Amino acid sequence: MATSASPASGRPANGLPKRALAVIFGVSIATALGNTGLISVLPAIGRSIGIPDEMVVAIFSLSAVLWATASPFWARASDKYGRKPLMMLGLFGFMISMVMCGLVVSAGLRHLAPPLMIFGFFLLARALFGLFGSASNPATQAYVADHTGPEDRTQSMASLAGAFGLGTVIGPFLAPLFIFPVLGLAGPLFSFAVIAAAMLFVVWRYLPESPVVRPDSETRPLDPAGAKPKPIWRDRRVIPFLVYGFVVASCQTAQQQTLGFLIIDKLNLSPLEAQHQIAITMMFGAVAGLLAQWGIIRMFEMTPRQLLRWGVGVAALGNLLVAVAPDYSTVVAGYAMASLGFGFARPGFTAGSSLAVEARDQARVAGAIAAVNGINAVLAPAFMRLYHLNHAGPFLLNMVLMLGLLVYAFRNHQLKNADPQPAGVRASTIAALERSDEAG
Repeated sequence: MATSASPASGRPANGLPKRALAVIFGVSIATALGNTGLISVLPAIGRSIGIPDEMVVAIFSLSAVLWATASPFWARASDKYGRKPLMMLGLFGFMISMVMCGLVVSAGLRHLAPPLMIFGFFLLARALFGLFGSASNPATQAYVADHTGPEDRTQSMASLAGAFGLGTVIGPFLAPLFIFPVLGLAGPLFSFAVIAAAMLFVVWRYLPESPVVRPDSETRPLDPAGAKPKPIWRDRRVIPFLVYGFVVASCQTAQQQTLGFLIIDKLNLSPLEAQHQIAITMMFGAVAGLLAQWGIIRMFEMTPRQLLRWGVGVAALGNLLVAVAPDYSTVVAGYAMASLGFGFARPGFTAGSSLAVEARDQARVAGAIAAVNGINAVLAPAFMRLYHLNHAGPFLLNMVLMLGLLVYAFRNHQLKNADPQPAGVRASTIAALERSDEAG
C-alpha cells in the first residue's frame, strides 16, 4: 500500500492505493446519486402532496445551514480521529435521513397529515443529513489531499469531482426505476438509503485508514506574536476561493432546484408524467460535468487558474441558453452546457484552495469548502420566488453572476495565480520541511 503523507512534516504522499481510490469514489457516488435523485423527484413529490413550490425547495435550507455549520467541526474531528470514521458517520447520517424522508413522503402521499405538517417533518428529516451526513465530504477531500502531492492535486480533485458527477448521472436515472407500485415516490428515498448502507459496509471493511493527525495544539506552531493561527474564514490565501465557490455552488443549486419545475411547466405535464423528461435532462447535465472532470481536464492538463476562468464562462452561456429556450431540446442543451462549465469550476476552486495552504491545513480547507458547498441551498427559495415572477429569471441571474465571477477570476491575485504548484506554496512547504528536519 502506498505511503500516506506525514501530517507533522507536510511531506507529500506517494499516491492513493487503487482499493482506497475505488472506495473513496464509491462514497462520492453514493452521496451524489442520493442527492440528485432526491432533487429529481422533489418537484413531483411536492406537487403530489400539495406543498407550495417555495416550501419544496426550502426543505434543503435547514439542512444547508447545518451542513455549513457542522462541516468545519467534522473536518477538525477527522484530524483527531481519522478520515475513515468520519466517512462512516457521514454515510450513516445520510442513510438515516433518507429513511426518515421516505417515511414522511409516504405519509404525505397517503394524506395522513396536512401538507404543512408533512413539510415540517420533511424539513427535520432532511436536516439529519446536514448535521451528520456532512461528515463524509471534508473527510474524503482530506483523505485525497493526504495521499497526493501538489503536482497531482488538481487531477486528483478533478477525479473526485468526477466521481460525484458520475453519481449525478446515475441518481436521476435510477430514481424513476425505484418508483414502486406500493411505495410510489417514496421508493427512491428508501432505495438510496439501502445504497448508503451498502457503501457504509464497504468503507468499514475495505478502506485503509490514513494516519491520525494530532490535535492542532500539538502540530500547529504559534505565529511570531504568539497567537493562534487565524480561522480559515479569515485566511487571505483561501478567502477568494471560498467566495468564488459559494457563488458557483449557489448558481448550480438554483439551476438544479428550478429545472424540474421549468420542465413541468414548459411541457404542461403532470409531475409524474414529466419525471422521465426531468431525469433525461439531469442525466445530460451530469454527463457533461463528467466529461469535463474525467475527460477534458485530464486531456489538456488544465490548471486551477484555467478551470476558474473557463468554468464560469461556459456556465454563463449555458444559463443564457436555458433562459431563452423555446423548447425542451434547447433546455437540455443549455443545461448540459452549464453543467460542463460547473464541471470545470468546482475542481478549480477546490484544488486551488487546497494548493494555497500547507499539508497541516488540508482538513480545515476541506471543511470550509464543504461548508460553502452546502450553505448556498438557503438561497433556493429566493430563486424559486424569482422563477414564479419570471421563468427565465433564475437563469438570467445566474448568467450575470457567472460573468461577474469571470471578471473576478481575472483580477483577483490569488485566483489569477492559481497554478498547480504556486511559488508561495512551494516555498512554504520547503520551509515546513526545514523546520521539521531541524526539530528532528
